[in-house]
Amino acid sequence: MSGHRARKRFGQHFLADPGVIGEIVHSIRPTGDDLIVEIGPGLGAITRPLAARAGALHLIELDRDLAAMLRRRFAGVDRVTVHEADALDFDFGSIGNSLRIVGNLPYNISTPLLFRLVAQRRVITDMHFMLQKEVVDRMTAAPGRKAYGRLTIMLGCHMQVEALFDVAPGSFDPPPAVMSAVARLEPLAGRPYDISDQALLERIVRQAFSQRRKTVRNALKTLLDDDDLAAAGIEPELRPEAIGIGQYVALSNLLAAGGHDGRR
Repeated sequence: MSGHRARKRFGQHFLADPGVIGEIVHSIRPTGDDLIVEIGPGLGAITRPLAARAGALHLIELDRDLAAMLRRRFAGVDRVTVHEADALDFDFGSIGNSLRIVGNLPYNISTPLLFRLVAQRRVITDMHFMLQKEVVDRMTAAPGRKAYGRLTIMLGCHMQVEALFDVAPGSFDPPPAVMSAVARLEPLAGRPYDISDQALLERIVRQAFSQRRKTVRNALKTLLDDDDLAAAGIEPELRPEAIGIGQYVALSNLLAAGGHDGRR
C-alpha cells in the first residue's frame, strides 16, 4: 500500500522514520495485558509493532481505502479490530475500559479530539500522541508563558501532560511544514480540581483567552466583577495567562455556588 497518496482533507502525514517509530513504541511500552486503541493508523507504521505486543488492538481509521488495507493486512488476527470511523464521533467506551490510546493525530482536528477524549477519560488509562509541537507546547505550558491558555487549563484540570520528544518534518511522508512532538497524557488520580460546573468553567476560560491581552477584569467584565475575582484570590489587573488552573477552578466554583451562571 506504499502507493497510497496522502490526502490533504484528512491531514495525512505518514510516519516513516524507523528510529522514531521505535522510540514511540518504547515510550508506550505495550504489554499482552493492554487494550490499545490507535487513532489514525494510516499505513500502519506503529500498528505492526503494537499488534505484535498488545493483548488487543483497535484501529480507528477514517480513510476507507486505508481501513480496507488494514483489514486485509490483519485478516485472521483476532486481536486486531478495524473501525472505519471518525474519531471525533467515536464512543471509546464501546470498546471497553482501561484503554491505552495512541496515534499520530491530524493537526486540523487535534484540539477538538483532545477535548472529546478528556470527556471520556473514565475509560482511559493513558494516551500517547504525535501532535504539532506548537500544540504540545500549549498543552504543557506553565502560567505566565505565552503558550499557556485554554488548552493548557482544560486539559490540566483532568490530565497530567508530559512532552516526551520532538520529531522533525523529515520523519514523515510527505513532510509537514512544522515540527511535531510526542506527548503522554494520564488522567489525574482522584479529583485534584473539584469542579462544580464544567460548562461554567469552560465559558470563563474561553472568554478570558479570547481577549488575552486585556486584564482579567476587562476580559471577564460581562461575566463577573472585582468582588468575584477577589473572593477567588485573583488580582483584577493580571492578564489571563498569569492565572493558574486552580484559581480558574476556584472562580468557577465560587460563581456556581452563588447560583451564578456567568450572565449579568
